[in-house]
Amino acid sequence: MNEHVLRFTRIFDAPRQLVFSCMIEPEHLTHFWGPIGVSTPLDTITVDARSGGAFTTVMVNDADGSTYPTSARYVEVRAPERLSWIEDKSGMTVTITFTELGDDRTQVDIEQTKVPAAMMDPAAQAGFLTSLDRFGAHLAQLTGADR
Repeated sequence: MNEHVLRFTRIFDAPRQLVFSCMIEPEHLTHFWGPIGVSTPLDTITVDARSGGAFTTVMVNDADGSTYPTSARYVEVRAPERLSWIEDKSGMTVTITFTELGDDRTQVDIEQTKVPAAMMDPAAQAGFLTSLDRFGAHLAQLTGADR
């Protein structure tokens, strides 16, 4: 097994098209992109959601203002089923599969390959999981679902 692969699965009480749209629309991404303690201002997010298109963000540490820019290129954009991109700096590939479960529930499977060593650290993974928590809270707010 390659130790530089991470997989995460979450089920959200939201329709698949909405979950997919939230992952490619800056107006949604600004609400959950990054772990707790970090903000991603809307004006720092650009998305060209097509194969070969660019995806950029700048996360800002809420405590000290440190910035964390990210840029990537989409490899695959197949609405509302699949998104895949390669981060420019690290070479990490992220593939997200959106599976409709019925009753407006969506399973999101995230696979990260060629993960940089720093992101393999359990604390970094825990931080990533808080961004999924924030995503779930944003979806619940959009759908009016109780959390």
